[in-house]
Amino acid sequence: MVRVERLRADHAPAVLAFELENREYFSRSIPDRGDAYFAEFAALHRARLAEQDAGECHFHVVFDDDGALVGRVNLVDVEDGIAELGYRVAERAAGRGVATAAVAQVCQLAVTSYGLQALRAVTTLDNAASRAVLRRHGFTAVGDVTVDGRPGVRYVRRLVD
Repeated sequence: MVRVERLRADHAPAVLAFELENREYFSRSIPDRGDAYFAEFAALHRARLAEQDAGECHFHVVFDDDGALVGRVNLVDVEDGIAELGYRVAERAAGRGVATAAVAQVCQLAVTSYGLQALRAVTTLDNAASRAVLRRHGFTAVGDVTVDGRPGVRYVRRLVD
């Protein structure tokens, strides 16, 4: 259904197109990246790759059966075997199980390729789809947070016992 790939330099044009095409859609549920993100995209993409090379983050792109980029799943702020999970799916792919399938693959990579022991995640209360994806993958709500001025929930999942 979906294929997850670790972010590479040659993904840059597809990632930029994905972010531009879905900017308005994403801003309905998560903070907007801002104009500077798009104006400085090439440098930011290189910086993300450097963070990845240093082991600080693990960035992934998600492709559908037709080879179109339909999502991103990232593990950021890696420290002491724990990382923060974040994901976004294109509007045209929403509600089709893309996030569920991609998060499953990245949770597996977190253990087998990155040696992580636990993941954290945050979502807003009004993002029912994101909360459902986290619950499907064994994340447990551990506290309330505020995300861009909106009420949210912090989740955690142990990957190994």
